Amino acid sequence: MHPAFSVIFLTTLIGVAQGLFMALFSTQLYSEFNILPDVTDTNFYGVGAVISLLLLIGGLISSFFHLGHPERAWRAAAMWRTSWLSREVLALPTMMAAVFVYGVIQLGGYDSIAYTNGNINISTSLFVGIFGVIATFTLFICTAMIYACIKFLQEWSTPLTVVNYILFGMASGFALAAALASYYGLTDHMQFIGNWAIALTIAVFITRSASLYRNSRIKFKSTVQSAIGVRHTTINQISQGAMGGSFNTREYFHGKTAAFLKSIKYIFMVLVFPIPLVLMFSAIDSGDTGVLAAAFIIQYVGLIAERWYFFAQANHPQNIYYQTV
Repeated sequence: MHPAFSVIFLTTLIGVAQGLFMALFSTQLYSEFNILPDVTDTNFYGVGAVISLLLLIGGLISSFFHLGHPERAWRAAAMWRTSWLSREVLALPTMMAAVFVYGVIQLGGYDSIAYTNGNINISTSLFVGIFGVIATFTLFICTAMIYACIKFLQEWSTPLTVVNYILFGMASGFALAAALASYYGLTDHMQFIGNWAIALTIAVFITRSASLYRNSRIKFKSTVQSAIGVRHTTINQISQGAMGGSFNTREYFHGKTAAFLKSIKYIFMVLVFPIPLVLMFSAIDSGDTGVLAAAFIIQYVGLIAERWYFFAQANHPQNIYYQTV
């Protein structure tokens, strides 16, 4: 498939936003159950919500560059009963609304105690956060299922697609949250979030490696023989059947060499996993904000490469007809 950078930025930006919001909610939950210290004297949650919302808005804006007629974008929600894309169109603004309300409560000083049990005080914003968590995972599933539900793209049609989308977003979001917690001097929170970022990065390394191994051993259902209805064992295509390019050759194939594709795989495997892990391990005790920020930035650059490879690796069956240009 041809990787569209509008979709690459959409999926990676909202993934970071979702992971960041999950990190905020997790630390607030632990704080209100007295497992972590209280942080009501800082704007950690409020600023984190603002960053998450800005990332969601950035992803939404980038998605418009993928539309031939942006003015008709509202129609994308019409098929929500059968289309994962339509469900994503509904889930994204729902999460944005939840993050917006959460941020307003935190920054505006509108939070209050909604429930008390002994020494445990549950705030109103935490209940808003629960709704945000539901919206977050709904958005994760909808985004991933857009690709996982396409049966004829065998590289995508696997539960690992959904798992990887969730874990990549969570890992990058927690990495950003660790840098933010370090910036505010919240050592306990930084270590809690940082350790989760490390664990999530290791987890997605395992699942992404599993998907790469699986895809390298796929036995494709469609062949040249099945495409043209000739069962001869040796068939060589010498022409694509057209003199010039077409929509099919532009949109369903990346146009890069096998060597280039392999180099992108190695690049993202290095940038997403070992380098951020080394940086986070080195900064988890010292709380160096710059190192943690560098870990997030490097990992995000690697995520762009990973998502490019994810789209490029998918081999559309129609390419059987266009192997030779």
